[in-house]
Amino acid sequence: MFSKKSVFVAACLSLVCSVVFFAFPKESHAHGYVSTPISRGYQGQLHNREWGWTAAHRVYGNVISNPQSLEYRKGFPEAGPRDGRIASAEGGLGQINDFVLDEQGADRWTKQPVKTGNLDLTWTYTALHSTTKWHYYITKPGWNPDAPLNRAAFEKIAEVSHDGSLPVRGETHNITIPEDRIGYHIILAVWDIADTQNAFYNVIDANITPGLGI
Repeated sequence: MFSKKSVFVAACLSLVCSVVFFAFPKESHAHGYVSTPISRGYQGQLHNREWGWTAAHRVYGNVISNPQSLEYRKGFPEAGPRDGRIASAEGGLGQINDFVLDEQGADRWTKQPVKTGNLDLTWTYTALHSTTKWHYYITKPGWNPDAPLNRAAFEKIAEVSHDGSLPVRGETHNITIPEDRIGYHIILAVWDIADTQNAFYNVIDANITPGLGI
């Protein structure tokens, strides 16, 4: 038999859990990351498998366990993550809860080979959710790779609108990398969710070389 004290404690715990649950706003149940080209967070997960947790965590932080969770408020560039917190999506609404991904340096991150011209870009979804759009940005000529990422360093290069329905798994977006972006640049991919106030933010560290048309 349960004592009155144990019943009282259980009831209190239940009440506290209910308060905590309803105190936080609804977040998106969708998750995803850019897998082609490999985004910074996903590269961390791949290095976790290759290097082991300790070494990968030292470089990438908590994202090695959940690259799909780089989620923050939508509305970029007018809103969204603050300057200096773009790569981590402000810690992913506490889901990764650190800012290691925001560290910058010309030699800090693994670079993905990219050419100017057409680029196929694919998201991997770990959970589907209704979608408004995807929008893509790239750092401007002359950006400073040693400075914290800020929205003034980016310019928009593509937008793919959606009708609010679920995205298609494996769908590829074709964007165009400007011919004057050679060397190290960062591509920012943003996935806007239709029925929440959130979006997913992924950065791709690219080593860009001239395409066939140059």
